[in-house]
Amino acid sequence: MLVPGSYDPRGAAPQRLSAAGSWYNPGYTEVMKTAVSLPDELFQMAEGVARRLKVSRSQLYATALADFLDRQRAGNVTGQLNAVYARQPAKVDPALHRAQLRSVGKDRW
Repeated sequence: MLVPGSYDPRGAAPQRLSAAGSWYNPGYTEVMKTAVSLPDELFQMAEGVARRLKVSRSQLYATALADFLDRQRAGNVTGQLNAVYARQPAKVDPALHRAQLRSVGKDRW
């Protein structure tokens, strides 16, 4: 929670109330530091990719997590659309269906 009136227009970070009830200054950025445990092999692979891409470990992990979350959100949208369209069977005019089949031809896909 931000402390009312703690915003400093000169750019200083606002004071926040920690879960323990004490005040702290989160620094000049709104970045959450966290610790995670990874299998050694995965860590080594990530280190190699970070070096190859010339990005920090933090940037690599943040980018990978953002990509994963984007794909999860996209999958959720697809699932919701599938649920909507599953409620009613699709009805295609039989003449239109025959025309579509003729336009595709006999090519192997």
